[in-house]
Order: sequence, then C-alpha cells, then structure tokens
Amino acid sequence: MPKPSAFSIEQFCESHGNISRAYFYKLLAAGQGPRLMKVGRRVLISEEAAADWRREMEARTAQQKQLETA
Repeated sequence: MPKPSAFSIEQFCESHGNISRAYFYKLLAAGQGPRLMKVGRRVLISEEAAADWRREMEARTAQQKQLETA
C-alpha cells in the first residue's frame, strides 16, 4: 500500500500513536501541532509536515530528558 502524501486530521491522529482529536487540537492551540494546509474545504497535513512534527517532538523529548538529568 503506498504511503500517503497527505493526511486528513483523522488519518494523522491514527497513524501517530492513535492520539485523540481533542489532544490534536490541544497541541495546535499550544503551537505544538503540525503545519496544516487547506485544499478546498479540507484540512490536510503533508507527509513533510508530519515528518517535521515528529522530529520536533523527538527533539523536545530529548531536551526534557536532558533537563531532568541535569
């Protein structure tokens, strides 16, 4: 099955740890969500934006662990 080039919000949530839509919107409100794009009336998340978001979340986690051990 080919990898999607863009995710709906539901697909993004399911494929990224099955996070809830409520938590997804909480992340967006906190400025910690992925970049969004509108295509017509749909809101999508590109594969590139999803990959960037994963890297940012990994970096935040690493930074928090460093602060905890300092």
